Amino acid sequence: MRQRLTIILTFVVIIGLLVILNTFTYVKEETMHDLEIAPNRSTYHSGPTGTRALHDLLSESGYKVMRWREKPQKLLSEKSKVSTFVVVGQTRVPFDKEDVWAVLEWVAHGGQFVLIDREINRLLVPESLDWRISSKTSGFPTINDNPSDAKQMTEKVVALQPVQPTVLTRSIQNVLPSRFAARLKIEPAKQTYATPAGTTDPSVVIESEDAVEDQYSPVVHIADTEGALLIDYSYGDGRIVILGDPFMVANAGIGLNDNLQLAINTIAGREGLIAFDEYHQGRGINQNAIAGYFAGTPVIALAAQVALIVLLILWSKARRFGRALPLPQVDRRSSLEFVASMAELQERSKAYDLAIENIYTRTRRVLARYAGLNYNSSRSEIASSIAARSNIDAHKLETLMRQCEETINGEPINWRRSVDLVRRLREVERQLGLGMRSRDVRQAAENI
Repeated sequence: MRQRLTIILTFVVIIGLLVILNTFTYVKEETMHDLEIAPNRSTYHSGPTGTRALHDLLSESGYKVMRWREKPQKLLSEKSKVSTFVVVGQTRVPFDKEDVWAVLEWVAHGGQFVLIDREINRLLVPESLDWRISSKTSGFPTINDNPSDAKQMTEKVVALQPVQPTVLTRSIQNVLPSRFAARLKIEPAKQTYATPAGTTDPSVVIESEDAVEDQYSPVVHIADTEGALLIDYSYGDGRIVILGDPFMVANAGIGLNDNLQLAINTIAGREGLIAFDEYHQGRGINQNAIAGYFAGTPVIALAAQVALIVLLILWSKARRFGRALPLPQVDRRSSLEFVASMAELQERSKAYDLAIENIYTRTRRVLARYAGLNYNSSRSEIASSIAARSNIDAHKLETLMRQCEETINGEPINWRRSVDLVRRLREVERQLGLGMRSRDVRQAAENI
């Protein structure tokens, strides 16, 4: 018990030292302010560069909105009820070929893809017939640009008006982009490349003048002399909508002018489920929720250290560091139980004299040794010597020894008589402290 207590106390002390060490070495990360140069466009983010306000407003207004946290390939499954797929800003996880193919295949089958960004991903925006869409910005944000300061973000910016009445410009007088907004340009394309609908290889492209059937030229909805801010065009049975400034739908800019109405027209103008892409914003469901919750704290490191200590203890306990020892052989039977068992066996074989001989022979040898005499000494000598060294009556001991020897020599005996003789022999052993049963157990263990 003392050894176990020592191990437990040692373990507690080690854990305490680890806690203290991790506490002192832990450096709390300072809260980083949003920067327009490195924005976070996630709908989970409530900072000025996030889009949580737009998501919550659409949800509370009765629109069917969700956060898409799976690979785009899931859009093609029959269970997917997504009508509009929205990607805002430069994503933290880039689109690979499989992702691009899945999105375009989904659009070609009737989906609406809304891309809101200043730099157009050429893979996500395929060419439309003989037209190619490109983007151009007049400047890039710096570390000094504060996205929460709307005046700074829209300094010297003139509000833009719709160039024609369309579904996307309904109820809009003017919108106010940031000074970093991109201008979209529709230019003639030398060749048309498109991913064919129905193919399973995202790397396959075809060269054709009519790559996608029923596809029309891009439509400009809002623009100025520098170029378009909002355009859309058909792709297969679906549509692709492009807005050149994510600031207009971000938390800091959505409340300016008619930016909110533009966001609603662009994203929620079509019935059905609206899915904001969170997988490419680094919020995919493949991330461990517990690890994400404790990220930036010493809890994970502390748990790993405790697990390592437990494994070391288990490993050390499972290794033998000495010679193999036999299991302890503990005799849980009392003397009377042994006598009763032997008596039952002797009763079945009617060999009571043999039982007395086995027990008395060993007892006489021990008594002679205790008396300091030879084994062949007479009963009277042994009894007298033992009586002189103990409080046992010499006459009773000599009588017991004579009765046992007479039984061994053939005197008739029954089972009751044999049990009585054995009990009296064991009583003599107990009074003299000879401990024959203990010695027998020890000798048997040594012979294993």
